[in-house]
Amino acid sequence: MEVCKEELCESNEVHEDLLKIVDETLPEETELYDLAELFKVFGDSTRIRILFVLFEAEVCVCDLAKALNMTQSAISHQLRILKQNKLVKSRREGKSIFYSLADDHVRTIINQGREHIEED
Repeated sequence: MEVCKEELCESNEVHEDLLKIVDETLPEETELYDLAELFKVFGDSTRIRILFVLFEAEVCVCDLAKALNMTQSAISHQLRILKQNKLVKSRREGKSIFYSLADDHVRTIINQGREHIEED
């Protein structure tokens, strides 16, 4: 197997000062795992579409289903995932449950992602 020379360190010198900084600043493995799991939630276009609807208004499952042309069951499944990951919250009003963004962090994450993909 041929190895690209750009991937190899030419000097084979370990930079202890850099490794010390990395060691001091790298989060714990559990935190890195949790962060990776959070970003996996954003890896589904249906969930992103739901979040965009929730940018505009607090809505019930039937409104989301109609807006996204999906079944209520499919929407409920995705909302459950979003809620488990603390990206949406719900409130009950009589027999209806209304969903909204959990907080402004969700909007910020999506907006930062959009800015990133729109860069030249």
